[in-house]
Amino acid sequence: MRRDRSSRVPLRRSLLGRLLGVSALVAACSVAATAWLAVQTTSGAIRQEQGQNLAADARIYDTLLGYAARHPTWDGVDATVRELAEQSGRRVALTTQSRQPLADSATAATPPALPPEASAVVDPLSVDTVLAARSTEGQGTAADRIDPRAVGPFLLPAAERSALRRTADRQAVCLNRVGIAADVVVGPSGRPRVQMVGNDPERALGTRCDPSDLDSPTRTEKKALTALNGLADACLKRQGRGEVRLNQDLSWGGGVAVPVPGPARPTPLPGDAREAAPAPAVEPPREFTGEDDRAIASCVGTARSEQLSSYVASPALLFIGDEGGATVPGFDLSPANTAKIAGAAALVLALTVGASVLAGARLVRPLHALTGAAQRMRDGQEHASVPVSGDDEIGRLAAAFNDMSAHRARLEEQRKAMVSDVAHELRTPLSNIRGWLEAAQDGLADPDPAFVSSLLEEAVQLQHIIDDLQDLAAADAGVLRLHPEPVRVGELLSQVAAAHQARAETAGVTLTVEAGAVAILPADPVRLRQAVGNLVSNAVRHTPAGGRVTLRAYGEEAGRLSEGAGEVVIEVADTGTGIPAGDLRNVFDRFWRAEKSRSRRTGGSGLGLAIVRKLAEAHGGSVSATSTEGEGSAFTLRLPASGPDGMTTAS
Repeated sequence: MRRDRSSRVPLRRSLLGRLLGVSALVAACSVAATAWLAVQTTSGAIRQEQGQNLAADARIYDTLLGYAARHPTWDGVDATVRELAEQSGRRVALTTQSRQPLADSATAATPPALPPEASAVVDPLSVDTVLAARSTEGQGTAADRIDPRAVGPFLLPAAERSALRRTADRQAVCLNRVGIAADVVVGPSGRPRVQMVGNDPERALGTRCDPSDLDSPTRTEKKALTALNGLADACLKRQGRGEVRLNQDLSWGGGVAVPVPGPARPTPLPGDAREAAPAPAVEPPREFTGEDDRAIASCVGTARSEQLSSYVASPALLFIGDEGGATVPGFDLSPANTAKIAGAAALVLALTVGASVLAGARLVRPLHALTGAAQRMRDGQEHASVPVSGDDEIGRLAAAFNDMSAHRARLEEQRKAMVSDVAHELRTPLSNIRGWLEAAQDGLADPDPAFVSSLLEEAVQLQHIIDDLQDLAAADAGVLRLHPEPVRVGELLSQVAAAHQARAETAGVTLTVEAGAVAILPADPVRLRQAVGNLVSNAVRHTPAGGRVTLRAYGEEAGRLSEGAGEVVIEVADTGTGIPAGDLRNVFDRFWRAEKSRSRRTGGSGLGLAIVRKLAEAHGGSVSATSTEGEGSAFTLRLPASGPDGMTTAS
């Protein structure tokens, strides 16, 4: 057995390993030099540009995020995008998540293609905390990612705003009168609040100016909070947890007093002297564990996203870049930095050239030997080999070349033998035809019907040999064309048997068909009849009088030919002389005969079984032979039930 050395070569001994080592060394030097120069000459400029770009990007992102939080769609965002582009001097583009354009500040008739990766995703319900310049105002906790400007149903109408603003103005005036500086700040929902300078609300406790008057929710806020509480309770219920009551600032705690279920008490009748049934016991407010708080926070966030989804714009991809494609402005290098770059480049170039020369010299020498051997083979030497000097890639290439050279020599010997066999097979009928014609020309033979029949028989035999050779040549070249169509195997076997019946009767051989279940096989009917006919002809020729030749067909898996079988098996068995065990491996070779002493007329041309094998392979199948000397032989065709081109069988 040939040893597969391709997977046994250690990496340190292989040419690939050495080349990888040299490349890694050169690459390490290049990367180190480039990194050092980049750090020394560009870090300042890059930091400055990145700082400016990040600030501009955050401002653009925050502006568009606020637009999405206050509008249910992106309609009308073009003006905002153009204004942001003019302020930042950069290109700003918005697309849907499927990259359908929404707005683009590019002024060119054909704007440049957008980069493959977006700068950010503008989604007020899932804010990018790195880019967002988020305000601390608004609803929600500090841990959520919903933009505070997305207030949705919490947006106060004008009447409620005016009423709250009047209250806030009175409180601010009151605080200013007692010496506490205070201002009125309006949140995204329109709710005002009094903000004291210094942010110390305890300073107002000793005064008559109580800012708690603004803490009561309005009618709009109560309605929105009730809907939000219902969504959160539904989420908690799906997790098997109890309900929760949300406060105005979406916090929770304390729980709700819940009546404790107990046995029913009889209702006192009028005038009954007994005491009325006591009120049912009330369960104290439950305490929330850390796990409860996490579940509630998650459900509140999910409920807020669900409640706000119809009030905010859908998520959009944001692309920020320059009109010309550049992202970092250029800068000039000083003479000292230029000299450093030139010196490092020269050093890297010298290392690369030196390593390449050393590796190339070791690589070229064995390649020269391979080139010389190939030229000698071209000049006609039957077997040219090269020495195998190592166990690396070049050594394996030399070994493969030697194997190829030896294989080529064997093929050349087979080609010469085949040419000799073909010449012999063609010479015999041609010699007979020429001899009969010369005899007729010399008057030694009369051109009677027997004479013409003899010449016709030789011509037909010659035509059969030429046709067989043509079929084999087409199969070898891969141009043997098949025309598959549904073929009823039973009918095909009956047709083949009928075609050979006369010859079988002349030889005293009984020819029978056992097709089993009738089925359809996708195949080329002409080529399949040719293959089966060659097997039947061969079987009849080698079966003595009184013998039997049987054609069978069945499905391999089910034991019979049926729809859905993995393979269709066609078997031609005879009770002839059989084939010696040592000759079975040669029966499908071209021009091979079991008995070399047989004449062409009785032994055939030696091409029939070779053609059968080619036709079986063309159909995606195979052919095999079994034999017991003196008892008979069986040739088996195995064809896929799906046919040569993927067709499936059909009844």
